[in-house]
Amino acid sequence: MSDYFNTFVLTRGLFISLLASAFIYLDYWGLSHPFINTLLGLTALYLLLQADKKVWFIAGAGIGLLWFWWIVLSLWHYGMIWAVPIELIIIMLTYGLMFWVIAWISEKISSKIPIPTVYMKALGLLGLSYLHPFSFDWLKPELIFVESYLGIKKWQFALILLGITLSIHTQRFYYLLLLFFAYEPRVYTTTPLEQNIALVTTHTTVSEKWDESMQTAHFKILIEAIDAAIEAKKSLVVLPESVFPVFLNHSQELIDALQARAKQISIVTGGLYWDGKTPRNSAYIFTGNTITVANKVVLVPFGESNPLPDFLSDWVNKVFYDGAVDYKASSQTTDYLVNGVRYRNAICFEATSEILYSKDANGNRPQNMIVLSNNGWFTPSTEPTLQKLLLQYYSKKYGTTIYHAVNMSESYVVKEGLVFKTTKN
Repeated sequence: MSDYFNTFVLTRGLFISLLASAFIYLDYWGLSHPFINTLLGLTALYLLLQADKKVWFIAGAGIGLLWFWWIVLSLWHYGMIWAVPIELIIIMLTYGLMFWVIAWISEKISSKIPIPTVYMKALGLLGLSYLHPFSFDWLKPELIFVESYLGIKKWQFALILLGITLSIHTQRFYYLLLLFFAYEPRVYTTTPLEQNIALVTTHTTVSEKWDESMQTAHFKILIEAIDAAIEAKKSLVVLPESVFPVFLNHSQELIDALQARAKQISIVTGGLYWDGKTPRNSAYIFTGNTITVANKVVLVPFGESNPLPDFLSDWVNKVFYDGAVDYKASSQTTDYLVNGVRYRNAICFEATSEILYSKDANGNRPQNMIVLSNNGWFTPSTEPTLQKLLLQYYSKKYGTTIYHAVNMSESYVVKEGLVFKTTKN
């Protein structure tokens, strides 16, 4: 083990992880710039592809920590502070081992056939975004270029890796000219944003949200936000995930209040749904006299559904979640029409999953998406920033315009990969 923790390995590995994570923190601090992000991202890849498996392990562990340390904040809400260091170690080991395995396999293959290790490692990085430990798919190496001068599509990332690997292998830096083919001009959209949509931001902590004594006051604030949107002549108002933390389909008083207002404005809001057997995390769409319920498709690992085998899942739910039953996911995505415009429904975590951008029955990807989120479990942290960067990634990749209403962080619209703050507080 001492070979993995000598000064050189630690320093090089941690330095690479800092370079590969800088784009998140620069954005968080409001210092993001495409030139800086491009330079730091390329340097991280250049150093990593030259490193051996020991450095890959440390770099992977550091990246896991710097990208996903905020996951442990949810433990505070369960009163499990004692588990924080354990979960941090699990996160670091998981991603450290993923990187180590890629480097180890690359070195093994190169020892058997005459292919330089650097090319095999580049292939490993290209496929890394397809590895989803515990069904968690937020690690995408190409994401480091989402706010840079380079593109984030797979073919562009492949060109970036090819240019770097050729320059390393041949020691001829003119191969880096291949990077120009991955260049993606910064888009400054001239298409006007939809001005008739009100995105409501709420500021309800987790403890306050589930405090039944405070629900009446919270519901009053939500109804007032809808009334304000009506007064502002908006045609659609969007509220965050599960802002009504009750089984809304069994809460007739709330349904009546929302339906009455839906005669003047379309409403999309988060709420719980109960079908008599299992709970669901859902979006309720009120348009005129119609109520549509869109259930979540991709559940949050451990937060809503346990990804472990049944015998372990039952034990974890009993010990850590007081025997709570997992939420149930819908089998397919839901599209709905509001004022003649079609939207893909997405609730928080699932908006950052590839499946939500899949083609519909007519072979079309979603042009518009409404996302409802609750970031109260992970604030203050870099989680909302990373979530936003992932939405920018998918907006760039698929051309989807995303309307995002959030609890405990800013609401915004993402169009052509650009973020527009249009928060209605």
